[in-house]
Amino acid sequence: MPLNEQSLLWGISGNGLSKSSYLYGTIHMICGNDYFLSDKTKKAFDSTDNLVLEVNLADPKEISSAQQFVYGKEPLSKTLSPQQLNDLDVLLQKRTGMTVKQVDKFSIMAVMSLITMKSFGCADIKMYEMEFIEMAKSSSKSIAGFETLQSQMDFLSDAYSDAEVISMLQESNDDTTKKLVQNYIQENLPEIYKDITAPKVMNEKTRKVLLDVRNENWIVKMPNIMKDKCTFFAVGAAHLLGEQGVIQLLRKKGYTVEPVLN
Repeated sequence: MPLNEQSLLWGISGNGLSKSSYLYGTIHMICGNDYFLSDKTKKAFDSTDNLVLEVNLADPKEISSAQQFVYGKEPLSKTLSPQQLNDLDVLLQKRTGMTVKQVDKFSIMAVMSLITMKSFGCADIKMYEMEFIEMAKSSSKSIAGFETLQSQMDFLSDAYSDAEVISMLQESNDDTTKKLVQNYIQENLPEIYKDITAPKVMNEKTRKVLLDVRNENWIVKMPNIMKDKCTFFAVGAAHLLGEQGVIQLLRKKGYTVEPVLN
């Protein structure tokens, strides 16, 4: 991949747009110490009127559904096999110091989030989406989301079986997260994409459900959003690259999409 793909920020122009919109790849969460927002990103953000995220976490309805998703419909002790419970218990103790009994009421996705958050190795986690929301509110931008949290959870449960979640967590470790953060700080989008779509993280079906299908859904909405308002789109970095990535799909629609390097 060409070096000029080493940017988290991309400008979208042409195809009848009177003003550029922007596409930014986020890591979702990062330690406070590692959190950064480059000047070029702040400048791009300031030039827009509208913020669009995967899910509009400024909407109180989404926040309350987020709280519901922490708990599974049934306890893990009912949905997992004894072997899976044991594997998860070993994983949890090693990665978080907790036992499977302590998270029995949680959904498997909530357990995955918990282990992922712990893998950053810090107490102060910052979320890019929440930072952007605060920035949007203080500059009176409108805020919207491509999908609801409910649909996002449906995509996740279609993408991974319980067994796949457990084996993926067994494959990953704190070094995986460290590498991701390093690549993120360096804006090394090709490396981020390669690691997130690696076979041990995503099989063919998972990539299709979590990335391709959702990218296609978003691309249907983006032209009208950009025509209506100059927009800053912030989505997970893995959605940007690849044949079915948002950048390629926008180009196929006739837009000029270029990295913003400074």
